[in-house]
Amino acid sequence: MRVMVMVKASEDSEAGVMPKQELLAAMGKFNEELVKAGVMLAGDGLQPSSKGKRVRFSGEKRTVIDGPFTETKELIAGYWLWQVRSMEEAVEWLKRCPNPHPGAESEVEIRQVFEAEDFGTELTPELRKQEERMRADFSGKKR
Repeated sequence: MRVMVMVKASEDSEAGVMPKQELLAAMGKFNEELVKAGVMLAGDGLQPSSKGKRVRFSGEKRTVIDGPFTETKELIAGYWLWQVRSMEEAVEWLKRCPNPHPGAESEVEIRQVFEAEDFGTELTPELRKQEERMRADFSGKKR
């Protein structure tokens, strides 16, 4: 199963305070362990919400909202995409992670990613083939 592991933002991450060398080294070591174990598929830190935008959908109308966004506890500072056998395995890996916001309380959320079979009959054979073609096309491509 794949899981998205989301590091919640802090006041410092939203202010653009960069992590100290010690944290970068500890996270690098942790990420190496994840890669060697075949768990980590992707992962990155995110710029503060002041550099972001949101698009609000209301029927056919689209409204663009410029950052920063006020609810820090709802914002994401970084993420990993992991391949694990179970949610319990993901939790065990996360317990080994350095505190993403040293000296402060941090929260990291784990959510299971939907797989094609989760959609049942709604994902017709044609839609499944389209999904497989797209995944093959975007796998490893960069702009």
